[in-house]
Amino acid sequence: MGKLAEIKTKQNSSSVNDFINAIADEQKRSDCRVILKMMEKATKEEPKMWGSSMIGFGKVRYKSPATGREVDWFKIGFSPRKANFSLHLIDLKLHTDALPKLGKHKTGLGCLYINKLADVDIKVLEKMIGVAAKHKLYQD
Repeated sequence: MGKLAEIKTKQNSSSVNDFINAIADEQKRSDCRVILKMMEKATKEEPKMWGSSMIGFGKVRYKSPATGREVDWFKIGFSPRKANFSLHLIDLKLHTDALPKLGKHKTGLGCLYINKLADVDIKVLEKMIGVAAKHKLYQD
């Protein structure tokens, strides 16, 4: 068994609604609520704040295959950043068929970046969130 690593971004008791309500841009607030509902439906979990700007669903222990290091993390989540939304949907290899159909997006290490929901096909995104929520990459 690996050693549980201390990471800065931890689940906390801050209010998800207060966080979303504090977002100045009305469109970004609205998009947040839609993503929130999709992730709640897919995970059947209550959203929790992680750090100061991430909203996560579920809590799992993730073990890095490379280092054996273990961290407590959310199963799926998102962050409404200034430039775009970063959606954490586990392994983007799970979504190779869906990504070309999604619409305007970028990808990074395990993250999907979209500027606004109007840029993407909501049905495709909802399906991707569902696939990520059901995936058994983590140890519970």
